[in-house]
Amino acid sequence: MTPAGLAPPLTPFKQIDQALRDDGFAVVSAETVAEFSKTPLSSLQKLTSFWDDLPRDPYLKDGGRYRFRRHASYQIKGDELNLVPHRAHWQSLDYNALHGGIERWFEPIQSELLNNPAWQSVLLGLAHILNGLKTVNTWFVEAHQFRIDTTDGIGRPTPEGAHRDGVDFVAVFLLDRVDIKGGETRIFDASGSAGLRFTLSQPWSLLLMNDQRMIHESTPIQPLTKYGYRDTLVLTYRSNGFQDSPNRSQQ
Repeated sequence: MTPAGLAPPLTPFKQIDQALRDDGFAVVSAETVAEFSKTPLSSLQKLTSFWDDLPRDPYLKDGGRYRFRRHASYQIKGDELNLVPHRAHWQSLDYNALHGGIERWFEPIQSELLNNPAWQSVLLGLAHILNGLKTVNTWFVEAHQFRIDTTDGIGRPTPEGAHRDGVDFVAVFLLDRVDIKGGETRIFDASGSAGLRFTLSQPWSLLLMNDQRMIHESTPIQPLTKYGYRDTLVLTYRSNGFQDSPNRSQQ
C-alpha cells in the first residue's frame, strides 16, 4: 500500500477510461476535472461555498452529530441532464449494513447550485467519460454533498466501513480539508486483498471508481485545533435505474 499521506500517481484526462478498465479506478487532479468538465477551475472553486449550509444528517445510527448532507437525483441521456423529483436515498443491507434497508429523505440540494452551469458541467463531463466504458441509454445519477466535522471530537466519513455502493461508478471529489488530520482514502480490489491508501488534499481532486470492482472507505478525522471539517461531493452513476426499496417498487 502507498504510505499514508501520499497521493498515488494522477491520471491524465485521456487515460481515465483506460485506468478504469485496467485498474478499476483513477485519481484525477482538479485541473483535469476542469478539463473534462469544460469549465474553468475557478468556476468550480466558487461552488465550495454551498457546503457551508448543509443540514445535519438525522439518520446516523451511531448517535453521531458529525455528518451534514444534501441530496439530488438526475437522469442523463447523452448531453441531456434532467433533475428528477426529489426522492429518498435507499441502499440495500447488502451494500450498507449500517444504514441500508431504510428510506433516507435528505434535504434537497439548493436550487442555486443545481442551476449553476459549472455544477451541471461536472455531471455531464463524467457521464461522457463513462459512456466510453459502458453502452448506456440513461445514467441514473445521485449527488450527495457531505460535510464531516469534529463536533464530537472525531468525524467518520464512512461509518459503515469499507463498502461498495451498489452502482456502476462512484466519483468522490475532495472539496476542502480544514484543520484536520486523518481522512485517508482506502480502496481495495473486491476480488482480492490488493489495496491502495492515500489522502486527497487538492480541492476538486477526484477519485473515480468502478463500484463493481472496488471497495472503498475513508478513515476518521480529528481536529488539529478545536474544530475542523472535510467537505466532499459524491456522485454515483447507475445504468439500471435508481436503487429503490422493494416496497416502493411494488407500489
